[in-house]
Amino acid sequence: MQRSKPTPYPSRARSALIRRIVVVVLVLGALTLLTIAFRSPTAGALHDIQSAGSSALRPFQIAATRVAQPFRDAYDYVDGLTKAKSENQKLKKQLSEYRAAQIAERAQAAKVPALEKLLHYEQGPRFPNDFRAVNADVISFPSGPFAHTLTIEAGTSSGVRVGTPVVSGDGLVGIVTNASPDTSIVTLLNDPQTYVTARDLNRGVHGIVHTGPGGTLILDQVAKQLLVKPGDQIVTDGTRNGQYPDLYPYGIPIGRVSNVGVSDTAAFLQVQVQPFADLGSLDSVAALVTKKSRR
Repeated sequence: MQRSKPTPYPSRARSALIRRIVVVVLVLGALTLLTIAFRSPTAGALHDIQSAGSSALRPFQIAATRVAQPFRDAYDYVDGLTKAKSENQKLKKQLSEYRAAQIAERAQAAKVPALEKLLHYEQGPRFPNDFRAVNADVISFPSGPFAHTLTIEAGTSSGVRVGTPVVSGDGLVGIVTNASPDTSIVTLLNDPQTYVTARDLNRGVHGIVHTGPGGTLILDQVAKQLLVKPGDQIVTDGTRNGQYPDLYPYGIPIGRVSNVGVSDTAAFLQVQVQPFADLGSLDSVAALVTKKSRR
């Protein structure tokens, strides 16, 4: 029995042609509907069809919106959280920079009072015309209870020499005992080998300031019949003999009288002096460099 011949499948070219025809028809139909919609009156049949279609599809639009809303909210939350974290990191960085700048400014401001005092020292009425101040940072401090020297960042290249007196913004610190081109060693006022001719600014009494018993400063060589009271200011006495000039110019504040005692066995008053300069905590000092060479 002879079988019928199978129907052949459409060729690829034919399928492609059919798809193109369908696309062209849909495009033409869409253009036709758009043209009719724009040109037809607002209350025409086409508009009624559109309204009916919109009403029929409205529940599906609402359902789609409600289904998509949680995902939209989740996206907005994640996006907002990412932006908030980025903004937080930016603010933290700015805060860190602000704090660092504030600390730096406070560190600089901490030196302002001392520098202002040094400037006043340079321009004050008691500053001798024959001296100029070389401001310097303190770069090393006494290394032990029996050490009474410190190192400053100024030396012979700045005019500092052995014998140059050194002050802080508060008062006398000591004298240079060793100088190199860029640094100098200053022996402090409380060193046992330091002696400074001084006077009581309130009473006009003369004496010598040096370290006494117990490591305290005393104003020595003050006769018992002279009057000295606690609170009196002690300053350098300067040169009293032109043939033997003093190392310290007149008028540098040394300290304040803290106690006055009298002993029957002692030939002089026992005058204790509290130094104005905090010798154990110095950040900057000024070396008083003479403008004229000494003879």
